[in-house]
Amino acid sequence: MRLAITSLLLCSLPSSLALAEKPQLKQSRLWYAGEDGYDTYRIPGIVVTANGTLVAYGVARRNLKDGDWGDNDIVMRRSTDHGKHWEKSRRIAGDSHGVTDNPVAIASRAGRVLHFLYQHDYANVYYMKSQDDGATFSEPVDITSALTGLRSQFDWNVVALGPGHAIELMSGRLLVPVWLAAAKVQANGHRGSGPSGITTIYSDDQGATWTHGDIIALSSSEMKNPNEFQVIQLADGSVMANIRTGDRKLMRAVALSPDGISHWSKPQFDPHLYDPVCAAGITPYDDRRLLFTNPDSSTLPRKSNGEGLRQNLTIRLSADDGKTWPISQLLVMGPTGYSDIAVDPHRKEIFDIYEMPDDTKSKALSLYIAAFNLEWLEKK
Repeated sequence: MRLAITSLLLCSLPSSLALAEKPQLKQSRLWYAGEDGYDTYRIPGIVVTANGTLVAYGVARRNLKDGDWGDNDIVMRRSTDHGKHWEKSRRIAGDSHGVTDNPVAIASRAGRVLHFLYQHDYANVYYMKSQDDGATFSEPVDITSALTGLRSQFDWNVVALGPGHAIELMSGRLLVPVWLAAAKVQANGHRGSGPSGITTIYSDDQGATWTHGDIIALSSSEMKNPNEFQVIQLADGSVMANIRTGDRKLMRAVALSPDGISHWSKPQFDPHLYDPVCAAGITPYDDRRLLFTNPDSSTLPRKSNGEGLRQNLTIRLSADDGKTWPISQLLVMGPTGYSDIAVDPHRKEIFDIYEMPDDTKSKALSLYIAAFNLEWLEKK
């Protein structure tokens, strides 16, 4: 494996004690490219429920050549023992026809409720709910109408979520990042991904009803095509959006809101966070520190189109609500891709799920998970 560190196996002590004593990193593969009739696995997400159940999910694409518009399903695996063992993969959304993609989950702050959303054919948004940490789900409900009111401001014809995970605010509000595009329809009926804009949808009644927030940003000469992003609640209760753009500055962008739905600040590029034009993950570690994951190929040449290479997956730590990111560790050297990050309730382990080819010459991707502790991240 192309890991920056050899896994340390501390089998003689309970996991929680071992992780507290020395740096530790463990890695395993959750979905193999080519298994179960799917050519490739992409768009990963992960959450940890209030009682410590790990819920990992991603998009299983049948035909690699079809790209973003191929037939695909959403698959899930769970672990109830901190990732030592995983339940068998199962399909939780998709009907073997069309694009079922961009999954996001929200783990409730208390209890066993798990909220789950996804898009179909880049046209509709669906919501379903679990009362048992993702073991079972309600029937999906189409909630696209939550976004139709924005068409008077931005006449979108493409919708997608996240990707990765979404959040429940301290107030109980469910908050989901959404990107929209007013794209040209191509000859094959597919649509492009720009010009784009970003917003949020939210529920103040635990998923019974959904409403759109304000538009955070639209594509402009100052910032081209803001699109995939995640949200995080900061220590003071405000919400930060951490945004991928199509801009060739190759930096993440950041915007702030007091409530996650309105009065967004104008997005600004963050010079501390390199962005090769790729989805990223962000989550709190505790009430003062944040974690961030994405490929950092800033020392490598750019691609011919000006984008950065999706290589060298890196984990970063901020102790000042994302103003600076002084601590980082290389998790995987070489080709990687989208990633997401979560922390167990007792902060003993951090989990990062990410795309990686099994063969550096292959375009097919598998989904891997790494488990590590803060000591590993902070080691010199």
